[in-house]
Amino acid sequence: MASSEVNRRGFIKGSVATSAGVALGLASFEEQNLLAQAAAGGGRPKDSGTQAAGAKMPCGQIKGLKVSRIFCGGNLIGGWAHSRDLMYVSSLVKAYHTDDKVFQTLELAEEMGVNTVLTNPVSDRVINRYWNERGGKILWFSDCASGKDIKEGIRRSVDGGAHGVYVQGGLADKAVRDGQVAALGEALAYIQEFKVAGGLGAHDLETIKACVQAGLKPDFWVKTVHPDNYWSATPRENRKVFDVMGSNSKDHDEFHDNMWCRNPQETIEYMKGLEQPWVGFKVLAAGAIHPRDGFQFAFEAGADFLCVGMFDFQVRENALIAQKVLAGEIKRSRPWRA
Repeated sequence: MASSEVNRRGFIKGSVATSAGVALGLASFEEQNLLAQAAAGGGRPKDSGTQAAGAKMPCGQIKGLKVSRIFCGGNLIGGWAHSRDLMYVSSLVKAYHTDDKVFQTLELAEEMGVNTVLTNPVSDRVINRYWNERGGKILWFSDCASGKDIKEGIRRSVDGGAHGVYVQGGLADKAVRDGQVAALGEALAYIQEFKVAGGLGAHDLETIKACVQAGLKPDFWVKTVHPDNYWSATPRENRKVFDVMGSNSKDHDEFHDNMWCRNPQETIEYMKGLEQPWVGFKVLAAGAIHPRDGFQFAFEAGADFLCVGMFDFQVRENALIAQKVLAGEIKRSRPWRA
């Protein structure tokens, strides 16, 4: 090797070692964790003294399950990244999340007091490996969105060991849009036959309204909630019912995989009247909102739990932010339901 040739890893280590002072000015733990990882030669970041905080993560109850207020979301683990018009991101996320990386992410989540992961049924293999090979205790909630129909997804989830199963928001939105609310009632009854926690999801508030009007009583709701003042949000005058179920528009001012709660204030008002626990998801608008703001907004909106997609290097920061928000003043719009 020529003396002028610089080894990439050596360069990174050297850069980190000579710029320790710069790290103090970084905006978040993400960069600090990455720098620590590079300095250590890869692998998991070294303990930054925050692991003991995991015991402080507040929990609530869903059908007898003690569930942390923050869930680890499964979209990133499964590779379903909402990335607006960046076409490569989902492939990148899937390549990053090897089984070992998923194990590291879940282990770190448990260390920080995040005791629940919410994923698609296709994650059953890696979750069972994590339980069996790493001794993981994390609870698994499945969205049942796999197979030829909802019941097949439910059955796979239960057989895979899911502690809770719900009808994924996209499936429920489509059923309501197509006038098939009764099918959601059948799916919910089927879930509850297995004595696991059973829920109903939605992106659009019309789905929740239709389920309530039909008399459906899930053990929990899974509904999107986030503020609508971020840069890439669809202009209010262009938002349409069930637009999240449509195709992505080429018009910058129309829906393009960029918004999941088109009417947050109406959602907040309506969810006040529901007595079942509410798991809020897409609370960061797929990375467009900082956790400090998204967590505060969603808990004040009335969500009892938040499902948050996290890379391994984001888990510590997100958990600490959640703990701080929950320990502070939260002006909730509804009582805690769990």
